[in-house]
Amino acid sequence: MTDTDDLTHLEETLRTIAQLRTEHHQNATPLQRAVDRMTALLDRPQVIAVLTVIVIGWIGVNFLAVIFGFRPIDPPPFSLLAGAVSLVSFYMVILILIAQRREDQFTQHHEQLVLELVILSEQKTAKVIQLLEEARRDNPHIRNRVDQEADEMALAADPSSVLNAIKDIRAGTEQISASAQRFGGGKSGGIGIQTFAGDSDLGKP
Repeated sequence: MTDTDDLTHLEETLRTIAQLRTEHHQNATPLQRAVDRMTALLDRPQVIAVLTVIVIGWIGVNFLAVIFGFRPIDPPPFSLLAGAVSLVSFYMVILILIAQRREDQFTQHHEQLVLELVILSEQKTAKVIQLLEEARRDNPHIRNRVDQEADEMALAADPSSVLNAIKDIRAGTEQISASAQRFGGGKSGGIGIQTFAGDSDLGKP
């Protein structure tokens, strides 16, 4: 495979991911697009400055009204301002959750695409190794020998077995973390560490 073929394969992969992103935006409803635009507007630093100016201006106007003898719209402790801030915060949380949900959907599709590409690449690699091993065995000028590592690499990985292995590793990691938390802290933490250290020394001669 030449560098041009590698570049072509990379370009095709990038185009596929870009197409996935485009389709994700095209399939969005008008409400979802409006939410995306609003969340894109809210993540700008200027929004914080504008909100700060509004809050300071509101407080200042009400204080000036009290100083000049007028009836303030929202006298201290500024209950209207507190209610408005709470309402705006509530809507902002909802908008962020909606946008995050759509982004999670795209992430799931992207991860599935990457996983399928990895599995396909692994299968192709195993097939290439298998063909090379067959060519080596059929070549009369090369001494035939058993290469267990090559034989293992020539076998395509079973996704179900890999998934089960990942689950076992995670379960073991969680069990170790739970044990560390159970023995952690204060004097009991020192005992737990010494116990683990003693267990690890059992296998040493």
